[in-house]
Amino acid sequence: MNRKEIVVKTLRHEPVDQVPWVPFAGVHAGLLKNYTAKEVLQDGDKLFQSLIEVNRLYKPFGQPVVFDLQIEAECLGCGLVWAEDTPPSVVSHPLEDEDEIHVPCKCTIPTKDSGRIPMVLDVMRRMKEAVGENTALYGLVCGPFTLAAHLRGNNIFMDMYDDEDTVAEFLGYCSAVAARMAEYYVEAGMDVIAVVDPLISQISEDHFEQFMHEPFTGLFDHIRELGAFSSFFVCGDATRNIEAMCRTAPDSISIDENVDIFAAKAITDRYNITLGGNIPLTTVMLHGTQQDNMKFVLDLLDKMEAEPSMEVTRNFILAPGCDMPYHVPVENVIGIAQAVLEPEKVREMLSNYVAQEDDTEVILPDYEHLERPLMEVFTLDSATCAACTYMMGAAREAKKAFGDSLDMVEYKFTEKESIARCRKMGVTNLPSLYINGELKFCSLVPSRQELEQAVKEVMPK
Repeated sequence: MNRKEIVVKTLRHEPVDQVPWVPFAGVHAGLLKNYTAKEVLQDGDKLFQSLIEVNRLYKPFGQPVVFDLQIEAECLGCGLVWAEDTPPSVVSHPLEDEDEIHVPCKCTIPTKDSGRIPMVLDVMRRMKEAVGENTALYGLVCGPFTLAAHLRGNNIFMDMYDDEDTVAEFLGYCSAVAARMAEYYVEAGMDVIAVVDPLISQISEDHFEQFMHEPFTGLFDHIRELGAFSSFFVCGDATRNIEAMCRTAPDSISIDENVDIFAAKAITDRYNITLGGNIPLTTVMLHGTQQDNMKFVLDLLDKMEAEPSMEVTRNFILAPGCDMPYHVPVENVIGIAQAVLEPEKVREMLSNYVAQEDDTEVILPDYEHLERPLMEVFTLDSATCAACTYMMGAAREAKKAFGDSLDMVEYKFTEKESIARCRKMGVTNLPSLYINGELKFCSLVPSRQELEQAVKEVMPK
């Protein structure tokens, strides 16, 4: 049985002898060939060369072809800002300035010739021919809610209260975009369609049931009819929505380190859904040593195996929590692959290894004696994480409203100092927004009114 067949069996919910490993090497793939993120997301030849190198070095059982949630948004008129080491960010929202939300015509749904889609489809076909026999290939589409936010901006969170019926129609349109993209990708040879929707972690279970159940259920049904497997990919603390996600009937769900993987697997196992995750992107993959990465993998698999009601070789795919940061050391990912493929050999290598403690020191502000309120936004990185982007968007709007009477700072978890700060302050989930050292919004993007009210409450009288 080759590596692809192991992924297929796992997604069919059959037991396997080997835990499959799927590295989500998006822009990080470019690092392997000394190409920038911008180059691999705009140049098909450079993207293809980088993906082949991922396949050679990391020995994946499955791999994504491109990890960019802005492809559809760009086709639909969103403005992007490009960076050398991250995917692009949406900086303008074509429907943001309208007083009321409206549903675009389905005639605007991107075609195979729109934007960068032709380049992506060409690379998918080339990857299918080159490695498709032994590697399960993932086509990633932007989820309906994240696409809705790309088009409407932070207003979408208030629209959910003000105009429920139109929001439901709007999400239906965004779901139709995702369904069309899935058709293109399956035709190009993709085995798994991952619907990537980071913003699902930023809404309540009630809002999920009200607005998301129908579009996602229909989307996963459609992917099944196309003959492909599906994955519901969410970032951030989606704990409250894991069961609701299961009820939309995807073949698999992928989570990041904000979610307790053991608690999540207990739920996904009840629904016979495969769970993927959740190697920490920054503390382990980006800033850890090769031995740290190997040890994390072995410890995770051992703990899962030790759970009486849990089978590590059924309904589980080992993967990073989300798109790997560009600068993850290559040796760390190779170490993960080795731990998966040769666990006993790696155990012997780690027999005397003791992880080093991080001694980074931070000094917290004197919150009791601030000259003006301080708003601190803790993110993975607002340039790369969609949920973080919209939390920062809400913070920037508040800063604009209050001007010099409010201070604001972002702490990115990709930076070691910010990791230490999170530990010292007890920040457990990203994104989170603190005002004067107190947690105000955790994994829930506030509306403009909610955030402005929270700031007013701490303003000097």
